This record gives sequence, structure tokens and C-alpha cells, in this order.
Amino acid sequence: MSEECNYSHSHSRALSELSPTGVVAPHRPAVVSPCAACKILRRRCTDKCMLAPYFPPTDPLKFIVAHRVFGASNIIKLLQELPESYRADAVTSMVYEANARLRDPVYGCAGTICQLQEQISVLQVELAKANATKVNLQCQESRISTLIRLHMKEPSPIPPLQMPQNYYGNLNFLDDNGSLASLEPLWT
Repeated sequence: MSEECNYSHSHSRALSELSPTGVVAPHRPAVVSPCAACKILRRRCTDKCMLAPYFPPTDPLKFIVAHRVFGASNIIKLLQELPESYRADAVTSMVYEANARLRDPVYGCAGTICQLQEQISVLQVELAKANATKVNLQCQESRISTLIRLHMKEPSPIPPLQMPQNYYGNLNFLDDNGSLASLEPLWT
């Protein structure tokens, strides 16, 4: 009869572990070490502990910092309000904000953001100056290469202007009255 009890007990346990698809769900191991949050809060950590996935026992400082600024109840409330897919990011954000608040109690993350925006502005000005210098250098290089190219070419010879020997003696022009006159020497 004891075999029968053991069989029925193990059989009922196997049925309770069946998932909706009919596959036996893996048995969850017992919590060996409480999560960092439960350890610091000195409470019993269960398998349904909301904080355990985000505050592992190997990193207690993460929870200490977040707890100091936000408090455990506020952390739990925030996590309960969020979908499970956003909770890890929310914890990361809370820990970052808590660290910033501990470094700078007045401005926190806003102070860090302002400093980074100032750095971006300074770097944008430096980038604009560097781009302007680059454009100036490219223009100078273009001018120099054009001058070199023109200088290196053999200039085409321009034939000297050939004038007839008696050229100036045959010039006609209009006088003050508008009539055609010829050029005569002014001295005799």
C-alpha cells in the first residue's frame, strides 16, 4: 500500500506540473540565497519576489543605492505599474538616477545632462571651425593647382603686331567739324 501512495502522490505531482501544452514544466529550484533586496531588507525571499530578477544577491550595492534614494516600497510600486518587458530598463534607470542624486543632490541627472549639452555645444562649434578651415584649405589648394596648371602650360606665342612702315601717315580721323581729315605732321 505504501507503494501505491507513493505512486499516486508522485503521479498527482506530475499532473500539477503539466503546462497547458501537456509538457511537464521544469521544477523551480528552491531559492538558495535571498536576492540583494530581501537580504538588505531582512525579509524572506520567495520565488515570486518581484525584486529578485533585478537585484541579484551578487550585486547588493545596486539595491542599496536605489533604496537610499527611492525607498523599497516606491521601487515595488513602480515595478508593479510597468509591464514586465520594461521593468529591467526601469531598474537600470532608477539605479542611474540614484547614483546621480547621491553625487549631486540638487540637480541629479539633470546636472549631468546640462554638462553633456554644454560639451555638445562646444564640440559643435569646434566642428564648424574645423569644417570652415577645411573649406578654406580646399579653396587654396584649388587656386594653387589652377595656377600651377596654367604656369606649366607652354604659352602660345602671340605674333608681334606688324605695322606697315608708312602706317601713321595714312591715318584718317574726324576733325572737330565731323569731316574726314588726314593726319599731317604738326611741325614743319
